[in-house]
Amino acid sequence: MPALQNILITGAEGFIGSHLVEALVAQGRRVRAMALYNSFGHYGWLDTLAPATRARIDLVMGDVRDAASVRQAMQGCDAVMHLAALVAIPYSYTAPSSYVDTNVTGTLHVLQAARDLELRKVVHTSTSEVYGSAQIIPIPETHPLLAQSPYAASKIGADQMAYSYYCAFGTPVATARPFNTYGPRQSLRAVLPCIMLQALSAAPRLRLGALAPTRDFNFVTDTVAGLIAILDSDKAVGETIHLGSGHEISIGDAVRLVAEITGKPLEIEAEPARLRPAASEVGRLVCDPAKACALLGWQSSLAGREGLKEGLTRSLEWFANPDNRSHYHDAQRYVV
Repeated sequence: MPALQNILITGAEGFIGSHLVEALVAQGRRVRAMALYNSFGHYGWLDTLAPATRARIDLVMGDVRDAASVRQAMQGCDAVMHLAALVAIPYSYTAPSSYVDTNVTGTLHVLQAARDLELRKVVHTSTSEVYGSAQIIPIPETHPLLAQSPYAASKIGADQMAYSYYCAFGTPVATARPFNTYGPRQSLRAVLPCIMLQALSAAPRLRLGALAPTRDFNFVTDTVAGLIAILDSDKAVGETIHLGSGHEISIGDAVRLVAEITGKPLEIEAEPARLRPAASEVGRLVCDPAKACALLGWQSSLAGREGLKEGLTRSLEWFANPDNRSHYHDAQRYVV
């Protein structure tokens, strides 16, 4: 039985968070799922989980921007897995201060509560966007940090706050740095769901931004397995660890792969709203996963082109289900 049994997950209602909740509950752990407070009483994707799974979750509402609600949610826990964040890059151009409030100050509140309550582990979730366009290929954990968006800057601030608590106070912090996670429940603001939903249309004509940038895409269950491996490893404390496949593909080639899976010719037209400012576009991201393999024994189960094809096939099957699409208020924009 894993040593850490009582786990708080912030951002539990989101894409990766909800999958993480499912995985930890399946392992028999006691999960307290913290979702952002809202007046509708909605728990995001947690509302869609199987009743047997939901019955085993301690659901709480709060806000990482509020130190008191974080501390209250953390009471009685062995560890916290911190996923709560504002992540949409385009919105960070519009409301950058909200990213600092949530991503930097929110992380500070999680760290301080964990320190005061003497938790045995903090898993802080970063992002590959902190590197900007790759200067070293593949990207190691020692790659320089270069924020090309307010979102990336806020995540660098959060990462450094986490590391400072490890150095200054001995807080048992480990930082997970996933590359581009994809799969069921992902927001339509992300490029792969956007491609897949449009590909499912009766007359597919894709509206996309830049096609040349490359990414290292990882299926959500692989990212979740990596997060849990970091949670359970004493060797991860004080470390930043990549979760990525080491496989690089351009957005344009991802479109062609989806076309291959669906058997449909996909016509592309530029959508200016999806283009980043030129100096803010991250041109290339590809992970060096060697540290995760050496330290944790973790590696992507769906790596390479064939692994990505399998993950996209599973994702397309999920998005093809009208019941799943009904949770997206703007899905009709893509599937007609």
